[in-house]
Amino acid sequence: MSSITKEIASEFLPFIRFYKDGSVERLLDSPYVPPSPNQNPETGVSSKDIKISDNPNISARLYLPNLPQNQSQKLPILVYFHGGGFCIESAFSFLDTRYLNRLVSEARVLAISVDYRLAPENPLPIAYEDCWDALRWVASHSSNNDSGGDKEPWLVRYGDFDRLYIGGDSAGGNIAHNMAMKAGVESLCGGVKILGAFLSHPYFWSSKPIGSEPKGEDFEKAVPYLIWDFVYPSAPGGVDNPMLNPAGEGKPSLAGLACSRLLVCVAGKDALRDRGVWYYDLVKESGWKGEVELFEVEGEDHCYHIFCVSETENVKKMIKRLASFLV
Repeated sequence: MSSITKEIASEFLPFIRFYKDGSVERLLDSPYVPPSPNQNPETGVSSKDIKISDNPNISARLYLPNLPQNQSQKLPILVYFHGGGFCIESAFSFLDTRYLNRLVSEARVLAISVDYRLAPENPLPIAYEDCWDALRWVASHSSNNDSGGDKEPWLVRYGDFDRLYIGGDSAGGNIAHNMAMKAGVESLCGGVKILGAFLSHPYFWSSKPIGSEPKGEDFEKAVPYLIWDFVYPSAPGGVDNPMLNPAGEGKPSLAGLACSRLLVCVAGKDALRDRGVWYYDLVKESGWKGEVELFEVEGEDHCYHIFCVSETENVKKMIKRLASFLV
């Protein structure tokens, strides 16, 4: 019997294939792992999966550090957005689960890792919309909000809504930036404010190279250039869309970032390193009234702190720096 070969509609190798029948093959996804409701054996962190919305379909994985039984002190809240170029990975993947376990254990925060919908089945700006809905859902648990309805017990019992942070790595760092910008023009539930945001190895780009980025045709063949059209084919302005290029034409002022503190993390060998520094400089020059910091780890590549199997000294350095920010 002859096998049926599915027709490819589009692909972005080595990451993903999208077939004409609507199916998707994610080639670089790390595997799904279940949560640890009775504490992770390595970190003592408990986790569980919850549904934020049925329509649209938005889920999340919640993380809670090991606490004394009579703990009454509230914890900082971190709403986290995973990376993966908007088209691979999830809040339930092995890599992100291992990373969040490490970070939550060190930082002693209550974390919500958002499982937003992925391109190309759900092209941008859908991921941004999902993450904003998730952030609003978290804020709805504040004691200042009387919206009623079912509440997530961990957020009600342990969450300190005066210490709400957002953060992400790579594409997730881009999402964190765009959430902070959106919060500047649209309030969160109950008047909740974002205290701080961290952007680790954030994904920004534009139509013109900066720093050590490739020039000419090589620049237009670079993964950060090409993947934007794959995940957001209808983006007004293409790679100069303000969601990707915060210095693009018609972009809103970065002075509108709706948080008080900002941490930008870069890695010395990362192809996105110069973009992170560029973003940091743009924020400093924007007239934004908050406190912005730049943290660089030399000799490391993109999201090394997530991909490293063992906790190397540089992984520990990165985790500790993030933890010291989330206070």
